[in-house]
Amino acid sequence: MYVIPLTTAPNQTFNCTVPIDGKNRPLSFQLRYNSIAKYWNLTVIDALTKETLIDALPIMVGEYPAANLLEQFGYMNLGSAVVVKEGDLQGAENPDDTNLGTEYYLVWGDTIE
Repeated sequence: MYVIPLTTAPNQTFNCTVPIDGKNRPLSFQLRYNSIAKYWNLTVIDALTKETLIDALPIMVGEYPAANLLEQFGYMNLGSAVVVKEGDLQGAENPDDTNLGTEYYLVWGDTIE
């Protein structure tokens, strides 16, 4: 499992090499905060080909089995990603513009089968 280095900057773009299923995958991330709807959107781009793999994926807390944000993209071999809240999980809301990367983390890992 790998924690994607996120901050509360409203529009951020960065590259990161993520270990997925035994291989290192270079990806570019674009993260935007929708201040009206109060949630984050994530765009994932292949850092080598510049191909957009996923666009405007809402970053939201979920419960099993819906917790895996990448479940619907299984055919793309991107692994699994979940939003994890630090500490007490009771009443976990979605990350907002003040707590992404400090209280809520995006954890990426191998494909969950």
